[in-house]
Amino acid sequence: MTTTLEKLEGLDEPILIDELSWREFKVVEQLLSRPGVRLSFLDGVLEIRRMPGRKHETAKQRISMLVDLYLEYAGIDFTPTGSVTLESETGRVKREADLSYEQGYFILV
Repeated sequence: MTTTLEKLEGLDEPILIDELSWREFKVVEQLLSRPGVRLSFLDGVLEIRRMPGRKHETAKQRISMLVDLYLEYAGIDFTPTGSVTLESETGRVKREADLSYEQGYFILV
């Protein structure tokens, strides 16, 4: 079965492609840069998935409110950093968190 990017709308599971170098990933990333597609890369494995929908976004916001309340109640100084992209060529990793928080020098994803 061949899965094209146009079919991603109905795709529940990600497409995984392994044994890619960082350089190959960066080329594929440029080719697949389009709305509705999210790419992640770790240890030579490229993950292609469609962007989450309304159900996911609703759950994310509710969890975010609970985390915010907990951090405030616990007196933990934090900064919401949104949908930050974490990328390292030396670590051969790129990932975009849905929501993240920063405390001091650490990013809580």
